[in-house]
Amino acid sequence: MSAAQRPLVVVGDTLLDQDVDGEATRLASDAPAPVVDVTVDRSRPGGAGLAALLAARGGREVVLVTALGDDAASRTVREALRSRVTLAELPLDGTLPVKTRIRAGGHPLVRVDRGGGTPGSPGRATVAALRNAGAVLVADYGRGTAVALRRHLADAAHTAPLVWDPHPRGERPVPGVRLATPNAAEARLLLGSDGGPRKDQESLRVHGARGSRLGERWGAAAVAVTLGERGALLTRPHSGDHMYVPAAHRAQGDPCGAGDCFAATAASVLAGGGLPEEAVQLAVAEAAAFVASGGAGGLRPGEVLSGDEAPGHPCDAYGLAEAVRARGGTVVAAGGCFDLLHVGHVGLLQNARRTGDCLIVCVNSDASVARLKGPGRPINPVADRVRVLSGLGCVDAVAVFDEETPEPLLRRLRPDVWVKGGDYSADTLPEAAVLREWGGQALVLPYLDGRSTTELARRAALGATVRPAPPPVPSRTRR
Repeated sequence: MSAAQRPLVVVGDTLLDQDVDGEATRLASDAPAPVVDVTVDRSRPGGAGLAALLAARGGREVVLVTALGDDAASRTVREALRSRVTLAELPLDGTLPVKTRIRAGGHPLVRVDRGGGTPGSPGRATVAALRNAGAVLVADYGRGTAVALRRHLADAAHTAPLVWDPHPRGERPVPGVRLATPNAAEARLLLGSDGGPRKDQESLRVHGARGSRLGERWGAAAVAVTLGERGALLTRPHSGDHMYVPAAHRAQGDPCGAGDCFAATAASVLAGGGLPEEAVQLAVAEAAAFVASGGAGGLRPGEVLSGDEAPGHPCDAYGLAEAVRARGGTVVAAGGCFDLLHVGHVGLLQNARRTGDCLIVCVNSDASVARLKGPGRPINPVADRVRVLSGLGCVDAVAVFDEETPEPLLRRLRPDVWVKGGDYSADTLPEAAVLREWGGQALVLPYLDGRSTTELARRAALGATVRPAPPPVPSRTRR
């Protein structure tokens, strides 16, 4: 079995996260404290559990190595995880940590932390999982799981790509880490430099220097310092190279879980044979889309692993559409096979993104393309097509449909605008009638003539090139 086919193993401390949301319109009679009338009370796996769920959303097999006990919180998490990831448990002496956020009108009031325990020694199942890993993600929350498995993680770093998401109170990454992913605040604390300017005022040079120092200290091949809505800075300590990856757009939403989304996406890319540069670019885009869709707090039961997204693309297109609509934004969708992405596609998608507040690209599955285009198509499988589209800064999410037309998918997404390019008119677009069901609008945008996947494939087979059109000849006027 190749490394790309072996499971992604997530190692770390799982928590139970609880969100209590409501409205506060009065103060308590016995103290100047707000009274929260609860409207929503939901629980979900947090920490390494959330990272594992996000990694599994693309369809990849995920094994979670974590400590769970016999307490109520552990049972709740175990039940939520069991059908989505494979569990390789360490014993837990104590109770699972529970973190409860209480919010009123969407604004945090207080967080209450309870419980905690010590992970026990790993058994055969946990050691075997690491030996069989196609890639490893360490989601360290400073609760001891990485300490208990340190020797085995050091061995795994020699046989599989290892991503380490560190914690200031956690274990030092083992040598040989392919990519470490501290956020800016963690990088400051890990280096003992919590004075100076605020993190939003620090220059990329400062973040790059910290990434280099951490990478040299840890023996890591690369360090990505995540910068929130600014994106991330990738540093290769031994060469001194830096690559800044800005977020395509400023995501407004709950940032809870964004770091787990970033690390899970990066690990998935490396597991598939990608480079750290590719991993960070896709991870920045996914984290921004995750925040825009409501973050971990926006995940609903059954949505954590929907299975509707293509492999390698964990973004929830449906959650993103709902979140944008909820804040009064305009949801734009565009569709097609996108088999060989060319300049016509890019221009269309860039223009489509400018018409609204998010762009969701609807992509035909492999079976759908084959039915539409015939033998030999698609040229690129859906996982590759989704990954290429996700790398475009103008694309916020990608959803895959298996039918000949995207109409069933559109009825679920309910975009405000549906964009097509070419020789259509808005009234003759096949999807125009569907859009009218909820008051949506079909829009035709200019499309660059002479560019198509079929024509590109034909020219590639002939070894021909695309010649630019000659400049227009200026007209002469008589004097």
